[in-house]
Amino acid sequence: MPPTEPHAPQDRLPEIPADGLSPDQKAASETFLAARGTPVFGPFVPLLRSPELMTNASTMGLHLRYRSVLPLRLSELVILITAREWTQQVEWHIHAPIALKAGLDLEIVAAIREGRRPDAMGPEEALVYAFSTELHRNRAVSDTTYARVVEAFGEQGAVEMAGMNGYYTLLAMSMNVARTALPDGATPPLPPLVR
Repeated sequence: MPPTEPHAPQDRLPEIPADGLSPDQKAASETFLAARGTPVFGPFVPLLRSPELMTNASTMGLHLRYRSVLPLRLSELVILITAREWTQQVEWHIHAPIALKAGLDLEIVAAIREGRRPDAMGPEEALVYAFSTELHRNRAVSDTTYARVVEAFGEQGAVEMAGMNGYYTLLAMSMNVARTALPDGATPPLPPLVR
């Protein structure tokens, strides 16, 4: 008898039907749609259980993604590192294609997916990788890495890079707690992380 695939855990906090939204959730959903041009999706589905938290998280995310001093390809690198650290399937599913479109090399994306340091990174990618992995794994950033990041991106860049790591960790944690499901038909893109 062939082995059966393990049953995917049930999404704990799935999308709330429109007729089940509280007035605050409805208002937050409308604010989200106006700001982003799309209905509540992905990590914001579980966060909608706390409408003000979701709205504030969305606003922070818009700043970090689109108004940061870091170019989009480097922001996406931070997001992929965070998704990999938390084995967050939805975050990776959403952002890997965006990272590639933003100009991040396929070999860098593949290495991070596999849980290893990419072999061939440019100086900026190497800095982002060092800063982000130190922050996730050591809960701190070394003086050398910090100084190099400030030299390359300024203090604002260092603060925003820390903010991106923290923000996408918030989203990853929220979706991991909620067991947010991948879209129908999507295969989990991340293998288990082995260190």
